[in-house]
Amino acid sequence: MKAAILVFPGINRERDMARALRLISGSEPAMVWHAETALPAGTDLVVVPGGFSYGDYLRCGAIAARAPVMDAVRDYASRGGLVLGVCNGFQILCESGLLPGVLMRNARLKFICHDVHLRVERSDTPFTRGYNAGQVIRVPVAHGEGNYEADEETIKRLEGEGRVLYRYCSADGVVDEAHNINGAAHSIAGIVNDGGNVLGMMPHPENHVEDIMGCTDGRGLFAGLVQHLKKAA
Repeated sequence: MKAAILVFPGINRERDMARALRLISGSEPAMVWHAETALPAGTDLVVVPGGFSYGDYLRCGAIAARAPVMDAVRDYASRGGLVLGVCNGFQILCESGLLPGVLMRNARLKFICHDVHLRVERSDTPFTRGYNAGQVIRVPVAHGEGNYEADEETIKRLEGEGRVLYRYCSADGVVDEAHNINGAAHSIAGIVNDGGNVLGMMPHPENHVEDIMGCTDGRGLFAGLVQHLKKAA
């Protein structure tokens, strides 16, 4: 799997993501600076990692969304290329128009940094085939603006088209407000575009891929992508 990880000023999770991809795919991902105007030839996956691009000035992800490299990403996505945005990456994808909605301040107006449980809603997508539908996984979050919001029609469309792939839940899979850590609409933790090839999610699966971390639940997302690409080759 030939992955390209975008790097913006202030991004700080690119090395975590690179390590996860290296461990699971066996390939070294390329680091792509924000001022580039093209992606590496043969790219299989574009990753927009977490962090604080441009210090989160204006709105989270708003400046990064206008970087030169994002034109290449939009073109790549329009041709069906796989794109994964995590945390700040999710914010950037929304700001760039690749995903609908916006990430707002957490409901309690506090930065959240701890493990959470997610329910995998589908297992028939490139981003979830490493899991079973209904499976509960544990991964970390670290964000102050993870409260996903969109207009009523957009939420209805996301739900109706099965585009919510990950949802905040309890350890046994119950979705309710008690386990909705940031106030996100419908407890949404991750969504895909209408083509199913662009995923944005707030939690950090890349930080739970090694035994030394005490949990490897994040491996399924990356292993599923590898399997998908091998099948498509």
